[in-house]
Parts: sequence; C-alpha cells; structure tokens
Amino acid sequence: MEPVDETPEADPPPIDARFSYANERTFLAWNRTALASVTAGLAVTQLLPDFAVAGGRRMIGIPLIALGVVVAMLSLRQWQANERAMEAGQHLPPSRLPMLVAVVVSATAVIALVLALIGGDSS
Repeated sequence: MEPVDETPEADPPPIDARFSYANERTFLAWNRTALASVTAGLAVTQLLPDFAVAGGRRMIGIPLIALGVVVAMLSLRQWQANERAMEAGQHLPPSRLPMLVAVVVSATAVIALVLALIGGDSS
C-alpha cells in the first residue's frame, strides 16, 4: 500500500493584478459591444425609412437590441468565471460570446441584405 500524502495543499499564489485588469478590460469591451448593438438596433428601428416588407426595420433592429442585452449579461458571468478561475489557479473557462455575436450579426446582416434587395422604399 502506498503512503497517503496528507500535506495540505498550498493556497494558489495571488492573482497578478495585470491579469485581473486585463479581465476587467475585456469585460468593459464586451459591454461597449453590447451598448453599440443596442444603439444600432434602436437607430435601425427608429431612423431607417420603411422597407417594402412590413416590419422590416424591426427584423433588423430587434435582434441587435436583444444581442446587446444578452452580451451585457453574459459578459458579467464570463468576467466572474474568469476571476474565480484565476483565484483558484485554474485555466480560464471558454467563452461563447464571440460565436454568439458573430452568429447574430451575420443573421441580421443576411436579413438586411434580403430586405435591401427586395426594395428600400414602400411607396
């Protein structure tokens, strides 16, 4: 039988402040992305001329506004998860935020393209 190592595990070293600051800057960048998405969505729904398809502006704007809400909420969770991982001396958890933003922006761009090809003026 092998001897059991009963030495208590040492606490992980404190987080280098540079990593914590980098995590915070990333969080703030995601929130700027969220704010830009909400702003773009509001601008589309309120300022673009009507499309030939009823509700065209909303088909473009609403997904962008929703994306902004989701990104703002998920960026907080990601920031917290990164802080916990760094405090525990573990690898940082993967983020789904880049894929989410890419998918929603791409889908919204396809909708905008189709609406623009159909015609921009409803008169």
